[in-house]
Amino acid sequence: MRDPVKKFLGKAELEQIESCVREAERTTRAEIVVMVAPASHGYPMAGLLGSAAISVPASVALTRTVGPLVWAGPHDLWVFLGILFPLFFLCREGVMRLPRLKRIFVSEKEMDFEVREAATIHFFSKGLHRTREETGILIYLSVFEGKAWVLGDRGVNAAVPPGFWQEVVGQVVAGIKADRPAAAICAAVGRIRGVLGEKFPAAPGDRNELQNLIVDA
Repeated sequence: MRDPVKKFLGKAELEQIESCVREAERTTRAEIVVMVAPASHGYPMAGLLGSAAISVPASVALTRTVGPLVWAGPHDLWVFLGILFPLFFLCREGVMRLPRLKRIFVSEKEMDFEVREAATIHFFSKGLHRTREETGILIYLSVFEGKAWVLGDRGVNAAVPPGFWQEVVGQVVAGIKADRPAAAICAAVGRIRGVLGEKFPAAPGDRNELQNLIVDA
């Protein structure tokens, strides 16, 4: 199966994003990290729901066909169960391996929750809360969900206007939907640079404390 991140963003686009972050950090002490993950959660329940939705009606239909062939009735319970169990597990594997099919059985609310939770976990696990001036910013994208989330540390949160991060999220998500994720991310980085360049301008001796781009396998 092809790497979903590489399908979402090619090598040239990843280089473009990293370059945008590098340019932004030349004018501001804010530490911007773009992270791209294939998915924020495994969604095992989607496999069960999808498998049930496919295998149960298929088993009913097959029982009506197979039942008479094995000297059983078209509604024979044992024939039905004999078809259902292997078909259920086969369908589950299929749903879990096909992202577009799997996504049908995951609610938008659940995806929103998992993306935000994953972004928060990575914010701390990647050390974005440990910069000298509390200026870490994470732009987190999750490919399976087609969603993004932005988190800032205390220093930058106090410097941006209310609702700013949510506006940046909306900008990135709109770019994903328009199949322009790299351009949208770079535009978001530029927008952050415009706001924080005045509040946290670059200073002599400033160094890059964090990775500019993280691609999660």
